[in-house]
Amino acid sequence: MKYHLVILKKPYLDAILNGRKRIESRFSTTKRPAFGRVLPGDTLFFKVSAGAVCATAAVAAVEDFDNLIPQKMLQLKLLHNRYILGTDEYWESKLDSKFGLLVWLKDVRPIEPVRIQKKDWRAWVVLTPNNNFGLLKRDTVKQPP
Repeated sequence: MKYHLVILKKPYLDAILNGRKRIESRFSTTKRPAFGRVLPGDTLFFKVSAGAVCATAAVAAVEDFDNLIPQKMLQLKLLHNRYILGTDEYWESKLDSKFGLLVWLKDVRPIEPVRIQKKDWRAWVVLTPNNNFGLLKRDTVKQPP
């Protein structure tokens, strides 16, 4: 099981917490580190842009895409946008994407807000024992019984 830090704008995090947004999507023109590295059972930590880490979720399912074309992007919008909640402007801005990642969420839980020192622009970080912003302490992560 891996851990990931996912940075979101507040309206999207609020929609995840209230159960309306059930799929997190990432699309880009280049292959980003999360592609191919997110698996069912992984844990996501959600951080508000310029804010605190304030929720977690488990990965229920994942679908990776490469060689995307605009027609496939429009098909993904039709199939999944009711749980992605992307605006028309969002989808329009992603039409030239070549790579995509859809992550179905489960067990979404708010946590006591945790402030971390993250200064770079990465919107998704695969956490490691040496690079985890202190989020993998025993008191932050729910340990199995």
